[in-house]
Amino acid sequence: MKTAISIPDPIFEAAEEAAQRLGMSRSELYTTAISRFLDSQNDQAITEMLNRVYTPETDSQLEPDLAALQFHSLPKDDWE
Repeated sequence: MKTAISIPDPIFEAAEEAAQRLGMSRSELYTTAISRFLDSQNDQAITEMLNRVYTPETDSQLEPDLAALQFHSLPKDDWE
């Protein structure tokens, strides 16, 4: 698909130099850059979701006395 975008001259010039240095066409360079950006955004979204799931909520923590009772109710095992 063809598209037209406006970007600042310094970024365009740097992209042109990078494409030449890497032996890529301008389209290949922009496609690679956009693909990597989208992948990184997806990775960031996944990380944020996992952080929300696994971050402890202060309201759901056990009272210290109850936690101690639960700990002491566990059977004793030798770890040798």
